[in-house]
Amino acid sequence: MGRDLYQHTTKNLARARSGRLSIATTLAFLVVIGPAFGQAILEGERFHPATAKQGMVATSHTLATEVALDVLRDGGNAVDAAVTAGFALAVTQPRSGNIGGGGFMLISRGDGSEPEAIDYREKAPAAATETMFQDKSGNVVRDRSRFTHLAAGVPGTVAGLALALERHGTISLERALAPAIRLAREGFIVPHRFTEGLEQARERLERWPATLATFYRPDGSAWQPGERFHQPELADTLQRIADHGVKGFYAGETARLIADEMARHGGPITLEDLKDYRPEVRTPVHGTYRGYDIFSMSPPSSGGTHIVQILNILEGFPMADFGHNSADAIHHMAEAMKLAYADRSKYLGDTDYVDVPLEGLTSKGYAEELRKTINSEKARPASDINPGQPAAWESPETTHFSVVDKWGNAVSNTYTINFSYGSGITVEGAGFLLNNEMDDFSARPGVPNAYGLIGGEANKVEPGKRMLSSMSPTIVRKDGKNVLVTGSPGGSRIITTTLQVILNVIDHGMNIQTAVSVPRMHHQWLPDEIRIEQGISPDTIRLLEDRGHTVVRGSAMGAIQSIMIDEDGTLYGGADPRRSTSSAMGY
Repeated sequence: MGRDLYQHTTKNLARARSGRLSIATTLAFLVVIGPAFGQAILEGERFHPATAKQGMVATSHTLATEVALDVLRDGGNAVDAAVTAGFALAVTQPRSGNIGGGGFMLISRGDGSEPEAIDYREKAPAAATETMFQDKSGNVVRDRSRFTHLAAGVPGTVAGLALALERHGTISLERALAPAIRLAREGFIVPHRFTEGLEQARERLERWPATLATFYRPDGSAWQPGERFHQPELADTLQRIADHGVKGFYAGETARLIADEMARHGGPITLEDLKDYRPEVRTPVHGTYRGYDIFSMSPPSSGGTHIVQILNILEGFPMADFGHNSADAIHHMAEAMKLAYADRSKYLGDTDYVDVPLEGLTSKGYAEELRKTINSEKARPASDINPGQPAAWESPETTHFSVVDKWGNAVSNTYTINFSYGSGITVEGAGFLLNNEMDDFSARPGVPNAYGLIGGEANKVEPGKRMLSSMSPTIVRKDGKNVLVTGSPGGSRIITTTLQVILNVIDHGMNIQTAVSVPRMHHQWLPDEIRIEQGISPDTIRLLEDRGHTVVRGSAMGAIQSIMIDEDGTLYGGADPRRSTSSAMGY
């Protein structure tokens, strides 16, 4: 990245080496695991990234980080390690890691070739209909798209990870699955967050006998921190994939278990839906910001499109001069976010089904027109904002992990089952949870989904269609070299979380650990409010309110796992302290 930014990072690293962190000389691992997010997060020298030369992995669970790093150390590449981490997280973090959901992987090789996106988003089953989540009067039945068998899209994770390995990996699918199978079979020690999650979701999860039997102790109580948790049925399911490839999931015993689960409860997914599922290779969304190339996920994710759109708008303002999390900076970010989320409500959907004006939405010219509508001194009410006209600029719990290898190859991957624990429904006999991604469709155009996002005709339910997402795996390049790998969970806040890490690094010169740790803000057009984390100055809040903003203090947003690459190839890992199990490790 820019030399000033590198000098800033090197300066902080030197201070760390002077006594705050111990870094061994050869093949030693440095781990940064943040405390549970509770107290105010303030920028300062106490935020030091993990540092390495050969490879770096940042995930939301230490065990997944460790097994992925073992792959790199044994000579595997970034894709090998990413696929290994993806399957390991399906075991160690069942509330968000998954084989019953889907996601997106962005791959950028170290040789400067064009990045590639793998879309393994879930699909609506063939029996899906536009009105399946409405009653006879056309009103949306809210929980039908969230906590029933109708809520599940056809899972894509297994096919997507296998395709990435087939196209770019060097190890076998069996090798990539081996650590996950071992962790499921032999068990792992439960951390506090695991127990806390089961207690919080108990009312929803214990409705389903298979979920209760899989994730709770025989007496119905939650597994406690320090106890060993085994998942023998999940181990068998993963072993079938290792033995038979993707057919071990989309056909045979596992497919039968999924289809039987659906048939018992009126769910629409059939053996034919599973057999027909295919991931897609797509071209990433591309934009530029202050001389950096931004690559992110294309539709059916809205994330990359609107990250580029917001950056284009903000490029016309002196964000560095405003200062990090100043009233000026937050005001301009909020105003740009409103405009992008308004456009999201109308234009974004699965490009296999609808025409999305991508070139217009990511155009510098369109951003300039939008920028003119921003008053630097006063908030614009959301009620005064409508989707713009990007076509005029056309020329014709979620989990994220980042990996970089010794050849400079980078992988940014985000996948999900939507809500924490998805639908809450475990496939009986298979040991994994089903997603509730059908809620990401517009149950009825104009009606908000669970994250308050408004959707339109472009994202209506259609058979075989992929639902719109906010997942935003992102890779930043400078002069053809990968320099930042990032992405986050967080529903509608994924876009703004990823955006702010990019701004923190490029505009504010932060090292990567500081960039992911400092407080964040969010605005999504509707509801018309700025949501902030703890740690924003009361004086800043007052200045924002004076400009007409409604400011709401909320809980932590996102859990972004990021890696920065220095000019000399040094790798810096930033694990988000908002998730207590997050870790960044390198060698």
